[in-house]
Amino acid sequence: MSDDVPEEEEEPAVELGDGPAVEGAPLARVASRLTWPQEKSRVLEKEGDATIRTPDGPRDLADVLAAVDTTYFDRRQTFVETVEDEVGRGPVQTAE
Repeated sequence: MSDDVPEEEEEPAVELGDGPAVEGAPLARVASRLTWPQEKSRVLEKEGDATIRTPDGPRDLADVLAAVDTTYFDRRQTFVETVEDEVGRGPVQTAE
């Protein structure tokens, strides 16, 4: 790039709308804050207070993990699949 060319302000790649809010954090965001592998107890220590988005509305991650039998997540994908098996997959509810 040349220093002679002025930088243009770029518009966002996706325009954000003024639609209804969605409560909770995406599961992928919560999973990305952790390093893998992880024991369930360590996930609860680090992210147990997080609220995640689910098709049935927001749920506390601690409640979701209490309902699963898995105690060790060898990789991020295992964690995500285990949580999604418990809460379901699909579009999330918006706040009304």
